[in-house]
Amino acid sequence: MKIIEKSSGISIDVLIQLIEKEDFKTISRERFLFDWKKVVKGGEVYKLVLPDHNILGLVCLIYYAVEERVEIKLLEVSRQYVGKNGPYEGIAGCMIAFAGRTALAKYGPYACVSLVPKTALKKHYMKKYGMLDAGWQLYLDTDALNNIVAKYTL
Repeated sequence: MKIIEKSSGISIDVLIQLIEKEDFKTISRERFLFDWKKVVKGGEVYKLVLPDHNILGLVCLIYYAVEERVEIKLLEVSRQYVGKNGPYEGIAGCMIAFAGRTALAKYGPYACVSLVPKTALKKHYMKKYGMLDAGWQLYLDTDALNNIVAKYTL
């Protein structure tokens, strides 16, 4: 997976890995809004990291095999990298694409990824990531899911 450094346009390789206990030393309230120690109990938490292992963002996934669906329970970009003024483009997209790639690997071509967005972010997720409106949830499946995976995993 790759993110883009905004100032130079250079692509930077990033990795997604399961979070480790020692990572909680750097997952502080100064960097992240949510208490990720509590989130860990609800699903699998992954970190998006630079080659130097600096954590750019975190995502918690929950698996619903009967529905062939992966839910993004929580996704958060570290405060110093979030928004239009952040130095990188594509952090959240990489984490959404990872959820999509995981769903496709687990459940095949009819897999789905969903999330419950904050009200303020609903239109953003729909516009930027092609997510579809299912009422209180947004989702990606079939073509939309394959498109996001292809876009962010090249």
